[in-house]
Amino acid sequence: MAKTASINARIEPTIKAKAETIFAALGISASDAIGMFYRQVAFRKGLPFDVCVPNATTLAALEELERGGGEVVHGSTRQLFDELK
Repeated sequence: MAKTASINARIEPTIKAKAETIFAALGISASDAIGMFYRQVAFRKGLPFDVCVPNATTLAALEELERGGGEVVHGSTRQLFDELK
């Protein structure tokens, strides 16, 4: 089927630039990514990811991450899980 429909959307320039850098690394265009998103919405009959309001703990962790904080963990996933036991 020919691609004849178009979408106009406004988005923050920094978010657009970050996303397009990732698209380029994946070898796809913004149009390809939007098409994939729409296909998943149609297939799932909803958004292809959870949408929820983060709780206070999650918000605090996100803010810490934005400030450059947080813990850097080294080692394999298996090792990290073994240490939790």
